[in-house]
This record gives sequence, structure tokens and C-alpha cells, in this order.
Amino acid sequence: MAAVPVEEAIAALSTFSLEDEQPEIQGPAVLVSTERGSTISPIEYSDVSAYRLSLSEDTKALNQLNTLIQEGKEMASVLYTYRSCVKALPQLPDSMKHNQADLYLETYQVLDLEMSRLREIQRWQASAATKLAADMQRFSRPERRINGPTITHLWSMLKLLDVLVQLDHLKNAKASIPNDFSWYKRTFTQVSVQWPDTDSMREELDDLQIFLSTRWAILLNLHVEMFRVNNVEDILQVLIVFAVESLELDFALLFPERHMLLRVLPVLVVMATTSEKDSESLYKRVKINRLINIFKNDPVIPAFPDLHLSPASILKELSMYFQKFSSQTRLLTLPSPHELPPRESQDYQRHYLIVNHIGTIRAEHDDFAIRFASAMNQLFLLKSTDGADVEWCKEVKGNMYDMVVEGFQLLSRWTARVWEQCAWKFSRPCKDVGSSESLELSPSYSDYEKVVRYNYGAEERKALVELVSYIKSVGSMMQRSDTSITDALWETIHAEVQDFVQNTLATMLRTTFRKKKDLSRILSDMRTLSADWMANTSKPESEFQSSQHGGDESRGSFFYPRPVAPTAAQVHCLQFLIYEVVSGGNLRKPGGLFGNSGSEIPANDLKQLETFFYKLSFFLHILDYSATIATLTDLGFLWFREFYLESSRVIQFPIECSLPWMLVDHVLESQSAGLLESVLMPFDIYNDSAQHALVVLKQRFLYDEIEAEVDHCFDIFVSKLCETIFTYYKSWSSSELLDPSFLFALDNGEKYSIQPMRFTSLLKMTRVKLLGRTINLRSLIAERMNKVFRENLEFLFDRFESQDLCAIVELEKLVDILKHSHELLSKDLSIDSFSLMLNEIQENISLVSFSSRLASQIWSEMQNDFLPNFVLCNTTQRFIRSSKVPLAPVQKPSVPHAKPNFYCGTQDLNSAHQSFARLHSGFFGIPHMISVVKLLGSRSLPWLIRALLDHISNKIATLEPMITGLQEALPKSIGLLPFDGGVTGCMRLVKEKLSWETKPELKAEVLRGIKEIGSVLYWMGLLDIVLRELDTTHFMQTAAWLGLLPGADGQTLYSQNGGDSPVVNLFKSATAAIVSNPRCPNPTSFYTMSKQAEAADLLYKANLNTGSVLEYALAFTSAALDKYCSKWSAAPKTGFIDITTSKDFYRIYSGLQIGYLEQSVQLQPNNHDMLGDSVAWGGCTIIYLLGQQLHFELFDFSYQILNIAEVEAASMTQTHRSPHSGQGWDTMLEAMKKARRLNNHVFSMLKARCPLEDKTACAIKQSGAPLPRIKFENTVSAFETLPQRGT
Repeated sequence: MAAVPVEEAIAALSTFSLEDEQPEIQGPAVLVSTERGSTISPIEYSDVSAYRLSLSEDTKALNQLNTLIQEGKEMASVLYTYRSCVKALPQLPDSMKHNQADLYLETYQVLDLEMSRLREIQRWQASAATKLAADMQRFSRPERRINGPTITHLWSMLKLLDVLVQLDHLKNAKASIPNDFSWYKRTFTQVSVQWPDTDSMREELDDLQIFLSTRWAILLNLHVEMFRVNNVEDILQVLIVFAVESLELDFALLFPERHMLLRVLPVLVVMATTSEKDSESLYKRVKINRLINIFKNDPVIPAFPDLHLSPASILKELSMYFQKFSSQTRLLTLPSPHELPPRESQDYQRHYLIVNHIGTIRAEHDDFAIRFASAMNQLFLLKSTDGADVEWCKEVKGNMYDMVVEGFQLLSRWTARVWEQCAWKFSRPCKDVGSSESLELSPSYSDYEKVVRYNYGAEERKALVELVSYIKSVGSMMQRSDTSITDALWETIHAEVQDFVQNTLATMLRTTFRKKKDLSRILSDMRTLSADWMANTSKPESEFQSSQHGGDESRGSFFYPRPVAPTAAQVHCLQFLIYEVVSGGNLRKPGGLFGNSGSEIPANDLKQLETFFYKLSFFLHILDYSATIATLTDLGFLWFREFYLESSRVIQFPIECSLPWMLVDHVLESQSAGLLESVLMPFDIYNDSAQHALVVLKQRFLYDEIEAEVDHCFDIFVSKLCETIFTYYKSWSSSELLDPSFLFALDNGEKYSIQPMRFTSLLKMTRVKLLGRTINLRSLIAERMNKVFRENLEFLFDRFESQDLCAIVELEKLVDILKHSHELLSKDLSIDSFSLMLNEIQENISLVSFSSRLASQIWSEMQNDFLPNFVLCNTTQRFIRSSKVPLAPVQKPSVPHAKPNFYCGTQDLNSAHQSFARLHSGFFGIPHMISVVKLLGSRSLPWLIRALLDHISNKIATLEPMITGLQEALPKSIGLLPFDGGVTGCMRLVKEKLSWETKPELKAEVLRGIKEIGSVLYWMGLLDIVLRELDTTHFMQTAAWLGLLPGADGQTLYSQNGGDSPVVNLFKSATAAIVSNPRCPNPTSFYTMSKQAEAADLLYKANLNTGSVLEYALAFTSAALDKYCSKWSAAPKTGFIDITTSKDFYRIYSGLQIGYLEQSVQLQPNNHDMLGDSVAWGGCTIIYLLGQQLHFELFDFSYQILNIAEVEAASMTQTHRSPHSGQGWDTMLEAMKKARRLNNHVFSMLKARCPLEDKTACAIKQSGAPLPRIKFENTVSAFETLPQRGT
């Protein structure tokens, strides 16, 4: 196989898109790494000597200070993460006191390892103090023989001093260190008894004890070292002036630098005022009001994640050790944070709390995001344009540089606000915890809970989530564009430097510094070390010098921009040279760096030098793009709580006290649509804290704790998020399925509407970066959603199983809501099909499973509760529960309890839907049957029908011996009732003839059996109505596709006259047209679709002539009665109708009917309400199917009594006598008339649906298979000819 050319391979790869649809709703999430930043020079300024600026001593000292700073940070990490070992030491019981010596030895060995670290810190701080003091003394000599200190050197001094201050503060704050040391000393005393020569160890131990027990021991030692040889007031004053100017002019570009200056400034002021003379000298250079304003503006300074410093507290504490400073009353009267008066405290709170600034921050974020995107678009347009104008190119790239600078400043300002708010919260713990939480909480609270958990209100948490989201989103936006804008940034920096050194400095050399040789030499050095003559297209440097008096002075050099940025050493040297030009190397120069006090430099040139000086400071941050973003977006400090763990004496706090989780939980609980997409942003805090634990603090146990909390929190987060998503979609579905007329009739219908929430972005997250791992959140949500939907279905069926059959409408409504919720969610998330989950819950997965859980429950409910305890009201076509107490109480499981989202989502929607469900909870009728058909479907419904038919068959078999017993109790001869006896006499005669009073239980059991048969048959009639309606709807939907037309006689005709149906013709013609096209890629699939259309045509045509469920049930009942026909419908021996001796079923039912009619009149509540109209349906159906309808209508006792009553009433009317003989029987006669009307209605329905002349047609074999049908003429529905009262 021939190799593919590289060009073609690259072109092919360019057609692939590596982008996906995952939105950017998470921060940069830098993986855990240990890379060095580019600002940390790998050669440590050793290349400075190449520029011949006599900075060798300064560079050497600078490198030494930087090394000490790095070591000091590591020492501070050791102190901050130090945890007491004493808590983990075992205590020996009294029975093991003889092993106490071994325990002391092992304890000593454990503690000695920790104490060795403290001894190392002690030795290091002594060395660092000595070196820093020596460095300061080097530049404080009266005769200045070396250049320096440079600006970089000043920063390094301040940073090292800051490290020492933080170490001292940590040593003072950590109570576990002296506790462990006391145990260590005690064990040393015990184990050193047998050791020889321990004097040196004891001396070292005493030194360490003094170091640990003395507050501010490090600063006191530094002060001693500073003033050991000669005073260092000059350099201290320079540092103070530099710090004050940097704070006032915002020269500290990033927030860590500003916080560092605030931490060291009070210490510098204390050390620089060791005498009245020094104080006067300092306050001449820096007015004390400037210092007071700085200390007042920032009463709380962040030091460590959960430790803060206060300038006022530092000044007051150090005044106890520096006696000379105790006279500075104006500084010492500054209030500490806890001493602030209420009014000032409120002012500071407005300043520190983010919630008071979030509006401005939001506007800044939106404006910057728009302008940054616009700048990126301009840059992409520039890159795609060939031969772009140089000025436009410079403008676009310069604008991009300005946007990056502005982005860094915004991130620095925002992150500083988070730091400062945390420090303020730590300094002002919540005092009234009980008012912010519910009463069920524990009455005891830890200090950490007071400063974090209960110290942030709902609005403050919301504002903090927003700000964290803005920081992370802007950082992520800038991080993604790193490779796209690198060249533009470097070219802009290169252009800035070259424009300054080649044009601005050239102008200064020709004008301002023309006759000042010393300053001209410095400016020439600046041009020498940083000018890029290779990019210059005008003239070399020699020509510039020769043309100083030429005519083209106004036109600067033109140079092509190159992506060549200055090195850290070049920036360092340029700042030094500018400082030399401005100050002339005089440390005692009045004013500040650019105060221009006594300077001969014009204000315009001084302003240009100052502007470029500040730009140089930012260049290194711009060049170190990724590291700067990582620093400015690092919010890991929000997790750390080492100081409070120690003070609370607990191993770890619960996640409810963890600020990152508090923010996540607030977003989920508030369900704010605006915050929801920011729910992943607080997890970046865990990423930052893990990075900090491994790279900065270098403590594996901290990372393990963070990892354990993240694992736990993320599980809870996914669970809560899924619950929120499920509740939202459930509520949305319930709201859409509410009856519009119901909402229209309400005044407060808006409470049933659902506010839209944006879950789409979260549901697309396939790569959530967490602690260096990538998590597929979409998959986790889908997995849990599948589980929740199944649990919800399980709950709905459990709930239905704990109620009666009337709850089927509620079940159908809740299942419809759940199904619609599934449809809405499926648009955004791939989850299992609803039919699959429903079949799983119904245990109906197998191909040979024709039953289901719901069908089995309905059958069980009908068998145990519905048929025995419900009665039929034929007029309303409803079954209602009988008022009679059931013989055997039905045992049902208790109603399961679930959250509102397992019903309809919210409490309001639950109430609305339950009000509809209650309308159908007291009866069973057509709406319930519709629900049964929809829920069971065509797969399980036949099983239920067959079970009910078998119940009829079994019930008939059960009744057979009972009816035989009633037949035996009948007298041998019962003739027609005599008309001359009247109603009263006939009723007495019937009672005498029907001697069933001795068998009341048997009689009642037969009536209940006939009632159940009638209930099942009527239930089948309701089912038949619903199925016919569904069949009609289905027919109307398919008729046009199958080519069916209505005929003149009501028959169905085929429009195609033996040809294919429209749907088949459509697919055939479409297939032929597509296949005939030569560009058709795969004609096989179209042939398959055409065949499938033919199969569908046959399938739908075969299902057009569906049978009637009621007719099938009647045929089945008739077949079941055939077995007992000889007993219940005996043929007369004489061939004539047997009037007196017949014991056929109609005679038994006639006696039962008149008996329960008589009881219905006598009992209250009446017996008729206990049995209902089902008895008539069951009895009349059996009579009709046995062919005894005519016999029943002729010889029924109640019918005969009605005839006698009519004759009696007519005779009374003719003789004008009062109908005294019929008195007292009006109610009974009315009940008989009602029964006759009902019987006639049943017989008319049976004649319509099962004519006797077609008995063979509706017969059915014992196996259940129907015999061939014979068509009979359709008759009017019996339900439409319901007899009216009084007919």
C-alpha cells in the first residue's frame, strides 16, 4: 500500500473537529503539577554581569535572598500544617505500668522527628536574620561604594521580612507546638537518665524552649542582628517609603504583593523608630498621617487561609518588646478589629463584604468579557488577513495587550476581595448563632462554625458563588486563549521597550540629558542592554549619534515588531537604571521614588520614566501568562482550616462547615436559575486546594483529606443535583398536564407555573475536571436518573397496591406525568426508554410473559375487594363501595411515604392533582376503565379478561351445589298466585311456599355469587365500551392510509379495488424514484422500507374487524352454563310448560329476588344498596342464556304480584272502594317495578348483543376457543334504550 503524502494527511486531519458540545461552566482546573513559573529565573540573575553595570554584589545578595525566601516559605508550610502528635499518643492502663519506660522511649522517638523540624526552623530563622541584617548593613554605610539596592532587591528584602513575620505569627498562634514540646521534654528527661553526656542536648533543648515560648522571638532576633554593627535606619526608611508609595500609587500590581506590603509595614515602622531621632527622621520622609490612613484603610490583613493579621494588634504587641516605640501614641491608639466601634464596624463591613460590591463586579465582568471577545475576534481577523496594515496590526495587538493587563487587574482585585472578606469574617465571628439556624441544631458550636458556617448569610453565599464564577470564568477564558495571543503580547512588549529605548531615550539624550554626562551614560547603558537594532529598519546607533543635530529629529526610528520579549535580568537592570537616573543613587533623597523633590529632570521626562518603570514591572507577569493566571485564580485558601482544627481539638470538620461545599449546597438549595450553571465552579476550589497542598505545602495527608471530602461531596452533589433536576422536570410536566380550565378559573394560577431553569449545560458536561481526574457528569446523571425513574415507578405501584381499584385513575395520571417528565428530560439526556422501565417494574420483560404486576394487582383487587364489596348503580354506570361491613376485612399494605417530587413535583402541584384524583376516588366507572386499558395495554389486558372469565366459570361451579340446596328446599308444587287473594294474600302465600328462611346463609351466599357474576359481566360491558372507542379512533387514524372508504349500507369498502393501499404505493413510488437515481448510495435500505410498509398494511388490515369483549364474555358464560343446563333448565316431561313443579333456575332466582326486595323495604340502609344492580345483571344473564327469559317473565313471583296489584287497583277504581287491601305494600310494589324495569333493560341488552337465535354463533368451546360466528343484524344499543321510571 502506497504511503499517503504528508500534505494530504494534514489536509485530512484538518477536516476533523476536536470540539464537542460541552459548555465552559468550569474553571481552568489545572491538573496537579509541579512546574516552575517562567518568572522564577532558571539562571537566577547570573546573566546580569554581562551588562557591566557593577551589580555583581547586588545580584549575589539578591540570589541569596530569593533562596532564603523559598526556604522560608517551606518552613512556614511546616509550621502551618503542624498537627499535635500528643493526641495520637497511647495512654498505658495501670496493668501495664511496667512497660512505661518502653512507651517513653517510643514517644521520644516519634516526637524527636517533629522537634528536629522545629530546630531546623530555629536555625534557619537565625541564619536568615543574620543574612538579611548583613544585606541591609551593606547598603547603609555612609560611603556608598556599590550600586544598589535595586528595586528587585527591595522587593526581595520585603518578601523575606514578610516570611519572617509570618513564621513568627504562626509560632505564636500554634498552641500544639508548645504542648508537644512539653511532652518531648518530659520524655527526654525520662529516657536520658541512662545516656552519657547529654549536656549539649539539654542546652539545645533549652534554646528551643526559649525560642518557642518567646513571642515574636524571630523579629526580636532580627532587630538585634540589624543593629549589631551599625544602624540600618536608612534602608529601613527606604523600605517604608517604598512600601507606602507602592500602596498609595497601586504600584503593587497583584494582590499578593499588596498584602505582603501591608503585613511588613507595621513591623518596619516599629523597627525604624528605635529612637526619637530615627522617629523624627522617618516622619520627615513619611508623614504619620499617611501611615495611619494605610492602617485604618486595612484593619485586617490576610496572612494564612484561616489566620489574619491586624496592623493595630501588631503595633500594640510589639510595643511591649520595643520600648522606644511605646511613645508612638497615635499609632498605638488605632483600634483592633474586635475593638472597632459599631459605626466604624458597619463602614468596614460595607467595604469588606462582597455582597455590597457584587453589582459593580457583575458589570465589570460583563463589560470585560464582551471587550475581550471582541479583541480576540480582531486578532483572529488579523491573522487571517494577508498583508495587513502595520498600524492596524499594532493597534489590534496593543489592544489585546491592554485587555490582558486589564484582565489581570480585575482578577487580582476580585481575588483580593475574597481574601479580605475571609479575613474580615475570621476576625468577626457570628455571635448570635441561634437566630440564623433552626432550633433543632445542637446548642454547642465550634469556633470554625461561628466564623464560616453561620457567618455567611444566603445573600453573601450567593455573592461569593457569583464572584468565584467570575474569577474562574475570566481565568478560563484567558487561559484558553494563551497560545493565540502569545505572539501578540510578546510583540507588544517588544515594541514598548524598543519605542522607549530607541525613540524616547534618543530624544532625551538629544535634549534633557545632552550636557549631563553621568545621566547620559546611564541612558546609553539602558539602550545598550535592551535595544534591538536588528529590528530597526532606519539607522544604526552610530548614525543616530552622528545625526543628533540633523533635521529629522522629530521622526523616530521605525522597527518591525518581533515576538522577542526582554528577560527578567533585562527588566531588573532597566528598573535599576531608571531608579539611578531619578534618585541619583541617594537613599536619603527627600520624597519618594518619583517625587521629583530636588530633581533636575523635567516633569514631562520624569513622567515618561515613571510610566515605563511601572510597565516594566508588569512585563514579567504578562510573560509568565499561565503562572500569573494560576496565581490570580487560586482560591484554594477557602478550604484550609488548620488553625481552627487545632483550636477546636477535632480531627476534621464535617462537610457542612466546608466553605466550598456550602457554596455548592447553596446553589442547589436556592434553585436559582442564574446560579445553576455556576454549581461546578466551587469544586475548582478543591482543585486549587489540592494543588496547594501538594506543591506549596507539600503535605500528602492534606491532599488525602481534600480527596476524601471531594469524593464525599461529589457523591452528595450528584445525588442532590439529580433530585433537583428530577423535581424540576416533574414539576414542569405536572404544570403542563394541568387542566387549562382549572388554571383559568383560579386567581392565583401563577403559583402552578414553573420558572425555567437551565440544566442543559450541566447535562452536557462529559469532562468535569476534579483533582486531576476527568469525570463524566452526564453519565452519572443518566445513571441516577434511570434509578430515580424506576424508584418513582416502584413507588407509584406500591401506592396503588395499598389502595383500592378506584385509585387506578390517579395511578394513570401520575404515570402520565412521569412519562411526560421522561420525554422532556430525554431531549437533553440519553436515558433508558420509559417503556423498558415500565415493563421492568411490571415484571413484563419476557416475550412469553402476558401477565404483569399491575394486571395481577387489579385481578387480586377485584377478587378480594372489588367484586365482594362494590355494588353497581346501573343508572350512573358506576360501581361504588357498599355501606355494608365486609365479611373479611381486606388486608392492604400501608401507604408508602415519599417526597413531593415522587408525586407531582411541588406541594402546590400535588394539591392540584390530588383534587382531581379525589373526584374519582369514590367510584369505579368509565374513566377508571379507560385508565385500566391504557395502563395494561394490549399485552396484559387479555390475561385479565381470561382471569375474570375463569372467575365466572368458577363462581358458577361454586353456586351449583348451593342452588341445588335451594331447589331441594322448594315445595313440590307451586302454582300461579290466585288473583282473589290480593297482594297481601299472595305475599303471605309466597312466604309460606318459599321456606328458605331456615337457610339464610345459603340464600345470602347465592345472592353474593350472582352479584359477582353480574359485576364481572357489567365490568366487561364497560371495558367493551372503552375498547370500541379506542378501536374507532384507531380506525379513523389508519383508514386513509389503508384506502378504506365508507359504503352506502355502513359497510367498509376498499378504494384500490384489489390493488395496493396508499401507504404501500407511497413507499413503492418513493423507493423507485430514489433507486433510479444513479447517485443513490444504498438502495437496499429503501427496498427494506417498502417491504415493511407492506407488512404494516397487512397487520393493520387484519386488526380492523376486532370482536366484542362483552360478546366474548357472554359466549364464555353460556359455554360454562351448558354443563349445568340439565339441572337448572330441565325439559318438561309432558312436553308442555311445567307450571307447578318446575325447579329451574328462573324459579330459584324469582324466589331470591322477591326475598331480597322485601328485605330492601324493611331494612335501613336497605339491602338493595348492599347488593346493587349487579344481582339483576347476573341473574337475568343466566336466565337468558339458559333460555328461561319467557318463563321468568310469566311466572316470576314479583311480576305476578304486580299483575295482581294492577287488577286490584282497577277493580277498586270501578267499585269506588278505598284500596285498603293494598295498604302498606306501596314501597314493596315500587321496588318490584324498579326491579322489572332493570330486568327488562338487561334482557334488551342481551338480545342486542347475544341473540338466542344465534346461540351457536356465540357459543365457545370448553378450551376457550370460540366457534365460527354467524352474522346477525345489528340492534340499537341497550344503553341507549334504558327504560324510564314508571314504564
